[in-house]
Amino acid sequence: MQISKEDVLKRANAITKNTLMETLEIEMIDFGDDFVIGRMPVNKRVYQPDGVLHGGATVALAETTGSFAAELFLNRNAFFVRGIEISANHIKSVKDGYVYATAKFIHKGRTTQLFEIRVTDDDDNLISICKLTTVSLPKKK
Repeated sequence: MQISKEDVLKRANAITKNTLMETLEIEMIDFGDDFVIGRMPVNKRVYQPDGVLHGGATVALAETTGSFAAELFLNRNAFFVRGIEISANHIKSVKDGYVYATAKFIHKGRTTQLFEIRVTDDDDNLISICKLTTVSLPKKK
């Protein structure tokens, strides 16, 4: 039975209750054969004291999106995914609207995965560029 894209996104967003993702209002909004897109509103929940998007919130969006990509494209029944390293370069600040994280594989290995995650604003301006390494670990039977 083929599961629809809408069902996959609905399930992905439903499991975020009582987590950092719910607090930051991060949601997965699209995916394809080689990408996943998540988004997060820019508001007082994610501000630095001077009223712009906090870099840590940006990194949380990037890691969430990249981790979902790893989960989506690997065998979720046999493995679980953990982020093991993330780096970010913040290029531009944002005060409102949404930011969008697009995660794409650089390396899709059986054990480790490497992603480039571009974070953009509503006008498609590059806000941050992140690199995430994840590891796939076997689930205990």
